[in-house]
Amino acid sequence: MQHDLFSSLDSLLSVPAGSGGLLIRGVTGQYRLAEADEVLLAAQRLLAAQVRGSDLMDSPAVVKNFLRSRLGHLPHEVFAVMHLNSQNRVLDYVEMFRGTVNQTSVYPREVVRDALLRNSSALVLVHNHPSGEARPSRADEHLTQTIKQATALVDVRVLDHFILAGEVICSMAEMGLV
Repeated sequence: MQHDLFSSLDSLLSVPAGSGGLLIRGVTGQYRLAEADEVLLAAQRLLAAQVRGSDLMDSPAVVKNFLRSRLGHLPHEVFAVMHLNSQNRVLDYVEMFRGTVNQTSVYPREVVRDALLRNSSALVLVHNHPSGEARPSRADEHLTQTIKQATALVDVRVLDHFILAGEVICSMAEMGLV
């Protein structure tokens, strides 16, 4: 049964002390106990609203929390791109490619195309490692350099490539790999 869960974040209400859950209003207007995936989705939407329009350099904790909530729990790899304007404010977050438990196919041409469509000035690349190891592989390093070269041809900079493994986030820029 579909529910109009997010017509308003006001639809999430605290449950009286001791009940240990949240109430959510369905399309009929009745309140019921929210399921775990509904709570997670509401949290992701709230974090997305905080990230969109924020300055990436001034709010790394918000961005990392958003990324953890989106990718940290997935059992398969996802490659995503955060699109930034010329002031490094987040324009959009796009999950571009989905893979298997240990790999995903990423097409630099599609990353460039999407950056041009969104009028991005810079990108932050993101993907997860369900294996639990956040360190970049040689393939990750090669992919980052390939995308960096491809986007440079159209004056779009790659600022970083984050790799998530559960709660751990590795920044390739901090490692000197971007």
